[in-house]
This record gives sequence, structure tokens and C-alpha cells, in this order.
Amino acid sequence: MWLGKSWLSAIVLAGGATGALVAFSLQYFTQVSLYPTVVQNKPANLFTLPVFFPVIFELTILLSAFAVVGGLFTWIMLPRWNHPLFESELFKKFSDDGFIMVIETRDPKFKKEKTRSFLEEIGANQIEEVNA
Repeated sequence: MWLGKSWLSAIVLAGGATGALVAFSLQYFTQVSLYPTVVQNKPANLFTLPVFFPVIFELTILLSAFAVVGGLFTWIMLPRWNHPLFESELFKKFSDDGFIMVIETRDPKFKKEKTRSFLEEIGANQIEEVNA
């Protein structure tokens, strides 16, 4: 589709790296420095790192998912509590008997006359212009 590189991967990487760092730091601080847990005479130091992997993995996945949700909500500006479309007569009845299609004028390729003629050509029942 020639869309290029997504910005979302950077947000996922940041969330995952934060999760891994927080998990490792918390486990290392509590299990090695604050309260060393010695089990069967095994050392309580950095060489016990394999024990930390499950928690590091889980927190990496959790914070990556939170970063994706937070990043997408920020990018698409949700939740939006008020929009001029909410006052439209078509919007008030869209879920009763059909659906509506919204074309915003923020798109750089938007042309008012071409869009209206295209919608009429494909058989739109009602076309309403809502100014934001």
C-alpha cells in the first residue's frame, strides 16, 4: 500500500523497554539489594537473572500494550466529548435504520464539489454538510 513506516512501532518499543527496565529494576532492588533471598545456597546477585525473565517478559508485554492504546487514543484524539457532527439530524438516527459516512475536510485531497458529486453518483440518500 506504500504507506511507509508506522510511528506506532516506536511507541511500542518505548513501552516495552520501559516495562523491561521497570521489571528488572524492581526485582533486582527487592531480591538482591533490599532483601536477598537465598534459596539452597544460590547466590543473590546479577547471576540470578534467568529467574527474573518471566516477570520481565510479562511487564514488557503489558506496558507495550498500554503504550499502543495510549498512543492511539492520543493520535486519534479519543475520547472526544463533543463534535459538531453530534448535533446533526443524520447522526441522531444512524443506528436505527442504517449507517452514515463522514468525510472530514482536514484531508488535503478533499474537494467539496467533487465529493458531493461522487456521493450523489454512488447513490447517497442524504448529504448534509456540517461545519466544524
